[in-house]
Amino acid sequence: MKVGLYFGSFNPIHTGHLIIGQHMLSHHGLDEVWFVVTPHNPMKQAADLAPESDRLEMVQRVVADNPRLKAEDAEFGLPRPNYTAHTMDFLRHRHPEWEFRIIIGEDNLRTLQQWARWRELVDGAGFLVYPRARSEGEFDSTEGTVAPDGERIVLSPAPIISISSTYLRTALANGDSARYLLPDAAAEYIREKALYGFTAAD
Repeated sequence: MKVGLYFGSFNPIHTGHLIIGQHMLSHHGLDEVWFVVTPHNPMKQAADLAPESDRLEMVQRVVADNPRLKAEDAEFGLPRPNYTAHTMDFLRHRHPEWEFRIIIGEDNLRTLQQWARWRELVDGAGFLVYPRARSEGEFDSTEGTVAPDGERIVLSPAPIISISSTYLRTALANGDSARYLLPDAAAEYIREKALYGFTAAD
């Protein structure tokens, strides 16, 4: 089994996340992509996050119709804040026979050396990197490998998705429409639970 691990707060999960997940399935020989819901990313403010149980439920509902996309709560029982290296220890112990790849955006690639045990992550799992919006010529998104740290990292020719969860939270709080940006299942759950200061229907 070859699994892509797409870590994120998913606060909330949006259409861009799903596009990236499906792209990685289609282009990199993965059997599944797991959306690993992070309760508390050490680089983000916990106060801005919806409850982790709600974020997990949203992901579960959104991916329910695709058997190769899964919601994963591995980090819920681990110490906070959550570090990818600790999660990888846990997942390798649980699935020693499986091969994992970590899915990140190019912005995370640029800050990779700030991650705990980052060299071990590159050696042990490796990274599939999707491009972010950028200035022309700043980043070549042609599939291949780069070695900014001397290790093998795969750049994926994924579509550039500029949907921002921050934008969505602000829109929802203002009563603006998030139609087409949020999967229907996520939008319905947000309405049901009145998350993100939601004040009006689309």
